[in-house]
Amino acid sequence: MQNRNTELPRSEVKVAIDRVHYMAPPSVTHNGFLFKTASMARPITEKKGKEDFSRRWCVLNDGNFSYYESDKNATPNGGLKMKEIVCLAVSPPETHGYDHTFELYSEAERLYLFGTDNPEAMREWVKSIAKSFIPAAAEDLLLKDFERIGRLRYKDRLNREMSRLGWFCLVGSSLHIRLEEHAADETIDLQKLQELSIQPENEVLVLVERGRTLYIEGERKLDFQGWAAAIQRAAGSSGDTLSQQQLTEADIPVIVERCIHFTTQYGLTSEGIYRKSGVNSKIAALLEEFRRDARCVWLKEGEHQVDDVSNVLKRFFRDIEEGLFGLDAHSWLSATAFTDESSRICQYRLLFSNLPRVNQATLRALVNHLYCVQRFADLNQMNLHNLAIVFGPTLFQADGKDYSAGRVIEDLIQHYVTIFDVNELQLKKQLDEITYIIKLRDNLTPKAGTGSGDFICTVYLEEKKDTAEQHVKIPATMTAAELTFEILDRRKISVKEKDYWCCFEVNEKEEMERPLHYQEKVLPIFHSLGTDSHLLVKKHFSMEAMLVYLASKVEVSKHGMMKFREERSLLGLSTGSFNDRYFILTNTSLRLYKEVRNLQKLQSPELQCSNRAEREWPVKCLKVYHGIKKKLRPPTCWGLTVIYESEKQEKQERQQWCLCCDTQNEMREWFATFMSIQNGGRVWPAEWLKSRASSRSAPLDARFGNVSLIPLRGSENEMRNSVAAFTADPLALFRNV
Repeated sequence: MQNRNTELPRSEVKVAIDRVHYMAPPSVTHNGFLFKTASMARPITEKKGKEDFSRRWCVLNDGNFSYYESDKNATPNGGLKMKEIVCLAVSPPETHGYDHTFELYSEAERLYLFGTDNPEAMREWVKSIAKSFIPAAAEDLLLKDFERIGRLRYKDRLNREMSRLGWFCLVGSSLHIRLEEHAADETIDLQKLQELSIQPENEVLVLVERGRTLYIEGERKLDFQGWAAAIQRAAGSSGDTLSQQQLTEADIPVIVERCIHFTTQYGLTSEGIYRKSGVNSKIAALLEEFRRDARCVWLKEGEHQVDDVSNVLKRFFRDIEEGLFGLDAHSWLSATAFTDESSRICQYRLLFSNLPRVNQATLRALVNHLYCVQRFADLNQMNLHNLAIVFGPTLFQADGKDYSAGRVIEDLIQHYVTIFDVNELQLKKQLDEITYIIKLRDNLTPKAGTGSGDFICTVYLEEKKDTAEQHVKIPATMTAAELTFEILDRRKISVKEKDYWCCFEVNEKEEMERPLHYQEKVLPIFHSLGTDSHLLVKKHFSMEAMLVYLASKVEVSKHGMMKFREERSLLGLSTGSFNDRYFILTNTSLRLYKEVRNLQKLQSPELQCSNRAEREWPVKCLKVYHGIKKKLRPPTCWGLTVIYESEKQEKQERQQWCLCCDTQNEMREWFATFMSIQNGGRVWPAEWLKSRASSRSAPLDARFGNVSLIPLRGSENEMRNSVAAFTADPLALFRNV
């Protein structure tokens, strides 16, 4: 019988990991029964039942892992050489039919799944196999309670020419690495990554932390997919407490930092900030996005409203497990019993010093923010007391029936500098920067509403002239259809059944216009307009013909010849001419073909793949306008101008070209197909007049939007009673919706 406790002898000579990895002497011996599935060439995506496993006698000896039909058989059913193993992954308990399972990945791109119901037996197998293929230079990794261990090739920012070998070990949210040029292990806290992305074209996992970028390469597709998925999971929020969130370098949850930053940028002049409710559905959706992957959520003016973001922050703190003050929250509340101010401050300082690291950093950041908010109370009406009324019950997750929680928050804000040992010069600099931002925004948007992020925009009716000018207050949520209703109502214009009124983006310089989709948000369009552009509400005379055409189509796609001209500039002069090109528009892309000799092949979807397109653009990145500049001398008057803008923020690409059709009907059909594909088939609201009537007659529900749930002004008792009613049952307001 082989000795189950045989340990792997280690060489006394220290060997650095070279391009050819150093293998430990294959002296580990172990045997026993395991349950095994058939090997696979793809990742396991579903639970394997016990019926998928077969019982095998497994033997690890002399650098070979073999499995037999039974312990009586002399000939193995199969096996693996330890030097061929590139990764060992331990599955969470009860992932498959057998409670405890592990995966082995080989150089030959095969995955082997083994299982047992005995946790001790699995631990012994994992330990023995890991010892057999992890080299002596990386043996410290074996001491960790890993869920995945193995070798990968990597590059870093300093040396991207040649990839090198490294040994990687994943433990919770920490990635431990032994790189060939370092003598000691390195650790990356995955929850603190600034960026985590996959470059699918060359299978590279990019990990960006402060001052360093690491590129992990997919030498083999199968185990790389497993590593990528495991690292992405580990980099997300691992639980419901503060310390288990995705964190910044300063140990502040990403969601907290981004909400505070957005509110500081855009909300410090908003009256009643943190005391007004946002839209409940938007708050819930945004909070869910942050919980899924906070690093991928970027708050943008126009797309997000201040009141929604501020309520996301409050809801996060109200829901967080153990709360911001941890399990010792009652001690903070008890500190209010000290009548002497200096005694209370000393107690707060002591309690703060005893908080966990992440709680300390988060509390400091939040109180700093609230201190700044109340310094601008003349603009936002949120003085020290008003903030305490809101954040006391929120941070202590209390019902608000007494004011002790509010008193703690009031003290923390009022004595912020003393309790948190704040550098007063740094604080003054911060307040000066905020003042500058507010003044700058006032200068840039003199017509901006100070209350809710609304903007006063100029919109024209039917034509651009002084008598047709309308100044409309446009909130961030207003759609093109709602703006159209607003203009028509102001001018008391009655709409008949076949009237297709629409809001157009008009660019006079480029001599082109684009009807906005009825669900498109207007404010981002307004902010993107140049000095030569404006918004115009008028009838869309082609809409009925477009809808008739689309109704006749079984599958929304189009192909055919058009005259094509690309906008290019040479020494400031426009160049190029119109040439015949064949186009195919599908639900994903617009493809251009230069070779048009065999049209039958191009019109057949099966044969399109064998005829490579000269150019191809994703449909979702295209904006299509009616009209072409006359100085370009288009061959017909039925033209479209198309603008492509890539989605990559870091290196945005922009192209512009012109398409000319032979007839007006042909142009309408192309434009209708573009609109239908880009908007999921919804080109025009099914019940236009009904939706207009409801938008005019439905009263604003005081439970939604920017309406205050708490009086912005009034006696102290009135405000406290309002808070107590809301915090006792904050969802009661929405139960009848």
